[in-house]
Amino acid sequence: MHYTHETHPGESPDGALQSSGGVGVRVVLVEPGPTSTPFDAAMVRPDVLMPAYAQQRETFAEVMADSIKDGDDPATVAKVIVAAVTDAKPRLRYPAGVTAGRVSALRRFTPARVFDKQIRRLNRFAA
Repeated sequence: MHYTHETHPGESPDGALQSSGGVGVRVVLVEPGPTSTPFDAAMVRPDVLMPAYAQQRETFAEVMADSIKDGDDPATVAKVIVAAVTDAKPRLRYPAGVTAGRVSALRRFTPARVFDKQIRRLNRFAA
């Protein structure tokens, strides 16, 4: 799983859940924030690095390392997963952790353009 603030499996671009086709499948979104795991060490590296992406690749590695170092305990995410699958009246979204909760609130109360700009700034993407 790739931890990101911008994409979530099971969602269409407009935020609607994909249909389960009436087969009794319930879909909820557990949205973890940065989590303190060895995730960055397990990332697959390409065999050939393209020089055009060198700076962004280095920046991404720094952002990931900082996020993971200061991330939530994996038990936080596990507890949210258990809550999501056992909730009698499940919510659509289950943010897991401090940062995920903040991002969720920001998404609800901030215009999309402003939200995207903040995510780009936090991830140090090019403008």
